[in-house]
Amino acid sequence: MFPPSSAGLGQRGAAAMEADGGGISKSAAVAACTAMALFYVAILYSPTLILRLPPPTSFKSFMIRRFVCAAVSSVLSLVVSALILPIRSWEASYLSGVYGIRLDHMWQAVVYPVTLTSLMYAGSLVLKSIALLASWKEQCNDGEGQPSNCTENVLQRFIGKVFSIASNVSAWRNYFVAPITEELVFRACMMPLLLCGGFKTYSIIFFCPIFFSLAHLNHFFEVFTQQNHSLLKASMVVGLQLAYTVIFGSYASFLFVRTVMNARVTAGHLIAPLVAHVFCNFMGLPVLYSPRNGM
Repeated sequence: MFPPSSAGLGQRGAAAMEADGGGISKSAAVAACTAMALFYVAILYSPTLILRLPPPTSFKSFMIRRFVCAAVSSVLSLVVSALILPIRSWEASYLSGVYGIRLDHMWQAVVYPVTLTSLMYAGSLVLKSIALLASWKEQCNDGEGQPSNCTENVLQRFIGKVFSIASNVSAWRNYFVAPITEELVFRACMMPLLLCGGFKTYSIIFFCPIFFSLAHLNHFFEVFTQQNHSLLKASMVVGLQLAYTVIFGSYASFLFVRTVMNARVTAGHLIAPLVAHVFCNFMGLPVLYSPRNGM
């Protein structure tokens, strides 16, 4: 994706680290990734099951607890993977490069993935554009056709929407906490481990999402017990979620390995899968069918 882009560069970067530190075995890499995935889920339930804290009094406090747990899991995963990886330098710039946290080529890491991802949402974007245009016309009619009133109404609605998102704890989960922590753990930490474990780059693209899907198995318990769905319906709902996470995980892994810059860096650009993750969370599932409504 970036010149000189090649998925093989990630493999050469891993080989360079192996030459400096001896590398790691495939079994150790898989075990570490499995432990990270399970820990990412298990720690979410630690406040009540392990720490014996009282149940949260509101949905907001419940989500804040989970934010803290996800942050702790991400930091510990970064530390553990750094201890396992044969890292040749502990300088901050080198460590951040290993995890794909870089500032170079930032606009390519944002524009290219969003443009590519938006192709999957072409139908949804068209429908949203039509709805936005209809809303804009309605605002203009409410403002008696005056351009200044129309612009003011649209601006007020936009500002109100921004404040609504900023004060919504679910929005913070979907657009900030979940994408950042999941990409740190399941891309930045796991993919360098699997590369140094000797797995081929394109094998990792399809293998790494398995760990990503494991982190969503807890949704079955929540859907089945808390939402009182039948076993069949809960299985269908969670099955669809797992299938979607596997597909997206493969796509995010592809973005990660395709943004490798040189052989000194094991991983790619973390911003690429991160912005794609946020964009997909914002758009939701792609619209595959829309009934005619007289257009």
